[in-house]
Amino acid sequence: MLNKIILLLSLQISLLGTTHGGNVLIWPMEGSHWLNIKIIIDELIKREHNVTVLVASGALFITPTSETSLTFERYKVPFDSERIQKVITSFVLTWLEHRPSPSTIWTFYQEMAKVIKDFHMVSRAICDSVLQNQKLMEKLNKSKFEVLVSDPVFPCGDIVALKLGIPFIFSLRFSPASTVEKHCGKVPYPPSYVPAILSELTDQMSFTERIRNFISYHLQDYIFDTLWKSWDSYYSKALGKPTTLCETMGKAEIWLIRTYWDFEFPRPYLPNFEFVGGLHCKPAKPLPKEMEEFVQSSGEHGVVVFSLGSMVTNLTEEKANLIASALAQIPQKVLWRYKGIKPATLGANTQLYDWIPQNDLLGHPKTKAFITHGGTNGIYEAIYHGVPMVGLPMFADQPDNIIHMKAKGAAVDMNMNTMTSADFLNALRTVINDPSYKENVMRLSKIHHDQPLKPLDRAVFWIEFVMRHKGAKHLRPAAHDLTWYQYHSLDVIGFLLACVATVIFLVTKCCLFSFQKFRKAGKKKKRE
Repeated sequence: MLNKIILLLSLQISLLGTTHGGNVLIWPMEGSHWLNIKIIIDELIKREHNVTVLVASGALFITPTSETSLTFERYKVPFDSERIQKVITSFVLTWLEHRPSPSTIWTFYQEMAKVIKDFHMVSRAICDSVLQNQKLMEKLNKSKFEVLVSDPVFPCGDIVALKLGIPFIFSLRFSPASTVEKHCGKVPYPPSYVPAILSELTDQMSFTERIRNFISYHLQDYIFDTLWKSWDSYYSKALGKPTTLCETMGKAEIWLIRTYWDFEFPRPYLPNFEFVGGLHCKPAKPLPKEMEEFVQSSGEHGVVVFSLGSMVTNLTEEKANLIASALAQIPQKVLWRYKGIKPATLGANTQLYDWIPQNDLLGHPKTKAFITHGGTNGIYEAIYHGVPMVGLPMFADQPDNIIHMKAKGAAVDMNMNTMTSADFLNALRTVINDPSYKENVMRLSKIHHDQPLKPLDRAVFWIEFVMRHKGAKHLRPAAHDLTWYQYHSLDVIGFLLACVATVIFLVTKCCLFSFQKFRKAGKKKKRE
């Protein structure tokens, strides 16, 4: 009997395999980006990997903790957290004032160019603070890291990886230039059916929308050429050889995209692009006692969850009263994450909170709708738990995200700047009372849950894959080795056109020669 037990234990251990604890370096980004990478970090630590996070002294959200299993390598930068907050605030306000539309698209890109320049100044200060810190670079080099996971919103993670001689992976929703995946990742972007980032279009475009999409792509290319390519000289100097931002970013082994086909429109991608949307989602936990009592008091009507994310905690007095007035007219109880002054029109059915356990509330059986700014994290929690949405998008990818959900029949899109209280109330009633919205979001939820691997497991698998194989070069397309004119076959087209022109030239010459010979012969006969 003892021998059988020992044999069984041995078999179980062999099936588990051996655990190799590797060294992982993280180049993070602020805000919700940090929340996403923190989920991956926690899972890597569970799997006995050693994780080190490079964090600037002026970081806004990335704060070192007392966790002994996670190392924060802090470095000094010439600014404080207020500087980063100022850049973020400027970005948000510019977007709200110049939200892109067919009539404002050029003005929008001009104004955003000013904000991006300011962002670049902060980014370069962060890069310099790491690359010129010889003591820090020597320490990182001695740590024998096996992979660097970078958020490309802050450039330079790829430079650090190449300086340390290790492979690197990108984790992103979409790039700040909106064209990095296209230019640097070599992802095909057919403008006929793939909507440009920030265009607020779907894959079902009319002729005029395809014109708008085509123009959007070229405007984004212009922004990339004029602003992001200014990094080329910095990258060349840092790496000690002529190179470009795109060439360097193109060396990424894997691009972990924080969406999935429950969210995206079908489109071409490359084998080193992996989709891990919703990696932070998890089953709901019990609510705090007082919050649970409030939810239960809603009876058969249920509750509505309202959050505009971590970046927007209050609104103007006028806008807050407009929203509160509409919320007061629905039979559902409302849990609103809001830190501003209490609106005068706030109804008895609405409770304000500085913070809410959003995932747990969305997973509660009494939740009927989710009012959201359209952040990817919140949308995925709604998909995961099957909750229809009312979108109040404001900036960045939020308008696009809500358009995706609207196209899939899981959300109603509202314009925060132009909506009335009646508009907002009608949108809420539509999402709550029209069963098609619940049915559609449940369909997306089933797609999300029906995957061979959970998104978090897939993300960690590819990080560990790169560590085991010291890269993933077999997935990297040969397009990275071609020049721009080779990639677009312009040299081939030029050669073929030259051949055709040569043949036409020779045929024309032969015809003229024959015609002249024939003409001379004819004149000779006439004279005779």
